[in-house]
Amino acid sequence: MRWRLLWLLLWLLCAAGWWGAGGKTLRGGFASAAARLEPWRPVAGFQFHGDHAVLCVRIKNVAVAVTKAARLHLFQAQEWQKLQNSIQDHSCTEKFSKAQLTMTVNHTEQNLTVSQIPYPETWYVFYVDKFTCEENYSESEDIQFEMVLLNPDAEGNPLDHFSAGESGLHEFFFLLVLAYFVTACIYAQSLWQTIKKRGPMHTVLKVLTVALLLQAGSAFANYLHFSSYSRDGVGAPFMGSLAELCDIVSQIQMLYLLLSLCMGWTIGRMKKSHGRPLQWDSTPTSTGIAVVVVVTQSFLLIWEQFEDTNYHSYHSHHGLASGLLIGLKVCLALSLAAGLHQIITVERSTLKREFYITFAKACILWFLCHPCLATISVIFREYQREKIITIGVILCQCISMVILYRLFLSHSLYWEVSSLSSVTLPLTVSSGHKNRHHF
Repeated sequence: MRWRLLWLLLWLLCAAGWWGAGGKTLRGGFASAAARLEPWRPVAGFQFHGDHAVLCVRIKNVAVAVTKAARLHLFQAQEWQKLQNSIQDHSCTEKFSKAQLTMTVNHTEQNLTVSQIPYPETWYVFYVDKFTCEENYSESEDIQFEMVLLNPDAEGNPLDHFSAGESGLHEFFFLLVLAYFVTACIYAQSLWQTIKKRGPMHTVLKVLTVALLLQAGSAFANYLHFSSYSRDGVGAPFMGSLAELCDIVSQIQMLYLLLSLCMGWTIGRMKKSHGRPLQWDSTPTSTGIAVVVVVTQSFLLIWEQFEDTNYHSYHSHHGLASGLLIGLKVCLALSLAAGLHQIITVERSTLKREFYITFAKACILWFLCHPCLATISVIFREYQREKIITIGVILCQCISMVILYRLFLSHSLYWEVSSLSSVTLPLTVSSGHKNRHHF
């Protein structure tokens, strides 16, 4: 049943990706009817940078394009927004006449150079023909096209498929995958031996390790997608969807882990169950709360994918779903912090307080990194925001996982804490599990 749900989620993500515009090599048909119905809807958007950015268009039926007087109009995003919000009532023709760049589509292959860009910014490409702003319209054949949007590479040649907001992410994911590989080579064997011995933190370590593997899988799938994207501007849609699936499941795993532990400790304190150790997720109340929050976050994560079909921006903060998701994370961080604060204030043992404080830091870092980075990114230019959020969230969550691993694997802290009392810890400690490897 679980695998069926995962395959269904993957199918939904693929559908969301294929439904939208996936890459910066676009193929399709310029339709007069669609342009006339929605003249203000851009064919493409791209963040150009440098002095030799290029828009390349190839068409098959040149005669149809000439007959319809087909054109492409390019607007800078800020100028287009000003034009849309202008008090003056501009006609359709007047609006398009104010385009910064215009290309007449009348050859099999044409290039338009976008130069003298002071800083990277988004440009919108609109298709316009003689029927777009006219009341009279007659059925006509669509113009089949291929559009390639390119930025200059390090040598100044227009060969880079990445927009300004995406540049550097390919290299980041390569370094991230390399870091995961090196870390696995160093720590995988000792971690596996610890899990195999089925110690008191066996369940916690299993869930945490699965979440880490999913994060690594997401990074690797993203790297494969970006590698393909750098060659053709399309990428590997399936790998992009797989990366998003791994990230979503990892977020759900970590949410359930952190929420179950914190709720279990809090409820255990409220019930004053000092006679027995609190087991992993042993109370119906903690299970119910965790399930409700997990289902809510899962729904918002899937909704976010359909709102923003760009494969690279699953950490973006555009749209209602993303706003609700950020609000949920803030509420979770505040709730867990309040619950752990109550435990810490009444705890007499210094070692236990240190244990809970470290756990609280990991929780707050995991949940608040996205809202904080999304807020901080507002002060930067648009093309910098996605990279700041994506790279920052991934690094912060990796740090949070390292903190949790060190906390749950370190016998210098956990074993001493648990030896004082097993009341407030999630699993029991047996005397036969004294020797553990450091992470």
